[in-house]
Amino acid sequence: MSGLSFKTLPFLLLIVLVSHMETSNARRNRGATASSLSKKKGKSHGQGEENAPHSTVFNVLDFGAKGDGTTDDTKAFKAAWAAACKVEASVFNVPPDHVFHVGPVSFSGPYCQHNIVFQLDGTIIAPKSSTPWGSGLLQWLQFTKLVGLTIKGSGTIDGNGAVWWQIASDDDDLVSSSLGKMPNIKPTALRLHGSLNVTVTGITIINSPQCHLKFDNCVGVSVYNFTAVSPGDSPNTDGIQLQNSKDVLIRSSNLSCGDDCVSIQTGCTNVYIHNVNCGPGHGISIGGLGKDNTKACVSNITVRDIVMHNTINGVLIKTCQGGSGSVRNVHFSNIQVSEVQVPIVIDQYYCDKTSCTNQTEAVALSGINYANIRGTYTVKPVHFSCSDSTPCTEVTLSNIQLKPHKEGYHTYDPFCWQMFGQIYTPTALPLDCLRMGKPTNNQMLGDHYVC
Repeated sequence: MSGLSFKTLPFLLLIVLVSHMETSNARRNRGATASSLSKKKGKSHGQGEENAPHSTVFNVLDFGAKGDGTTDDTKAFKAAWAAACKVEASVFNVPPDHVFHVGPVSFSGPYCQHNIVFQLDGTIIAPKSSTPWGSGLLQWLQFTKLVGLTIKGSGTIDGNGAVWWQIASDDDDLVSSSLGKMPNIKPTALRLHGSLNVTVTGITIINSPQCHLKFDNCVGVSVYNFTAVSPGDSPNTDGIQLQNSKDVLIRSSNLSCGDDCVSIQTGCTNVYIHNVNCGPGHGISIGGLGKDNTKACVSNITVRDIVMHNTINGVLIKTCQGGSGSVRNVHFSNIQVSEVQVPIVIDQYYCDKTSCTNQTEAVALSGINYANIRGTYTVKPVHFSCSDSTPCTEVTLSNIQLKPHKEGYHTYDPFCWQMFGQIYTPTALPLDCLRMGKPTNNQMLGDHYVC
């Protein structure tokens, strides 16, 4: 006790007590929390702040979400995103064992930091009531103008589509629901727009009111180990839709829906789809293109190593009369079909309403290749219906082995119209309607067909 008086003892005890309290508070707060980070104003460049600990994980529960499947957690999701947006490589965490009731949300850039991870391990469900949807929205959960976004996890997005699928006439603005009137405009469940280098993996989307997963105006898209599920009779529920996007990889996924398993729309190039299970649904399609006399441009599409069961079509290209532009360099190969109505289809007279006006102009199709397509059909093996004014050219078929699902089924012969190309190996089909070579009056010249 040399040099230490009884007067200094209370002071030392006070220091020890304060130090203990600070340590306990730090443990309770787990360092600087996401909520405190979101409240910071400005940025200090002092060395002390640079070395201060901070969180890069933003759990929606920390922002007030309940996850009980009933409480509206939309505000909590918005607040968590506002905080995560400010931190590069942050993790927006939707934890397991919770069901989050979330209304329409836009998780927006362009001022967000790069490489954000949206970690979905719980369940997100859409509202069944009409109030959150107003007069109608085109999407439910939307991510825009982001770089390096990854949406991953073992969780589920449930669109509660059944309340939207009820039959309504074209004149009805609203669809009846037990919880009010739903808008006639059906939203896509998950949309990624105007983004670069985005990934979706592991998650499941079920019962979307319309398309399950959509990419438009995106560059560098990767989708794998993804699942989309809705009933086979649910209208317009594409599994994945691509529009104005390039450098796209879709692989190792299961798509079961009421429309196209994958729909490739105008503006898409360098798309590679492989190892996908499709069915029920309408198959994998390019189009419809050229609707309302628009120009459509699609090129460099590869679809291979696909299994299709109980789909309406297998691989399909569909364009509308009056369109312009072109579809070039498309490869369909190694496709196994079973109980598919029509496995191979080109339809340049596609019409998605009761009737369409006959028009001369058409989207030009060339360099369409089919190889190793085998299995069973229930209606017709192939249907090639090309434009009178702009025939399909450079179409190749190799090892097409298709037969009726059951002997005695009433089926139709292959149909070909204005299709020019080459059969390179024997097929199990009488394709005498395919015309060899090129048309004498090929009109694929001029700005009308240039993309």
